[in-house]
Amino acid sequence: MKNLEIIGYKRANLGKTDAKKLRVEGKVPCVLYGGKEQIHFETPMINFRDLVYTTDAHFINISVDGKQARAILQDIQFHPVSEIIMHADFLELADDKHIRMEIPVRTKGKAPGVAEGGKLYINHKYLLVRALPKNMPEEILIDISKLSLGNSFKVGELEPDDFELLTSDLVSVISVETPRTIKVIEVEDEEEELEEGEEGEGEEGEEGEEGEEGSKEKSEGGDSGGDSKTPKGDS
Repeated sequence: MKNLEIIGYKRANLGKTDAKKLRVEGKVPCVLYGGKEQIHFETPMINFRDLVYTTDAHFINISVDGKQARAILQDIQFHPVSEIIMHADFLELADDKHIRMEIPVRTKGKAPGVAEGGKLYINHKYLLVRALPKNMPEEILIDISKLSLGNSFKVGELEPDDFELLTSDLVSVISVETPRTIKVIEVEDEEEELEEGEEGEGEEGEEGEEGEEGSKEKSEGGDSGGDSKTPKGDS
């Protein structure tokens, strides 16, 4: 498991006013719990860059005024508009206590289904894992070299050694499917063919009506023409 270091300082004052002041100064109010005592501390927001804005899982070595602790990020709160980190909770690790973490999914090999024209979809980028700290995996590695077009890899196919997967065995983690763009194009083509067929029938119908109207005009014209002629006998 990868490790990061965060150096913090104990907070002299607690409360909303002090927390707001820290955020203005570019710092994050934090709490470390799970050990003998809770420790409220502050640390620069920049320390979270490699911890939050990454797909990797980490253990964190926290140092607060000389006290050392090994922990994981348990919870983090962001401002809904500015995305500023509002607060962070860290859980102190103990060698004999199980923890839960979301571990990233990685792939190895090449899926034959992709060569057949399919597209590889990672349906779940993380899986929830329960383990002792020493057994927590850094990643969930899945071999996709046997995935053909239309096939998927489910959680139940994984064989964890010293950790427990808390995600359902029936969940499809990775699949190879026909690209959605192709499906959309096929549907659009079918709709266009249907529309063209309907328009063709309508045009033929209209032509038929015009033909009928033309024949009526001719017959009417013939009648009027006969009436306009002056009989020779009258002259």
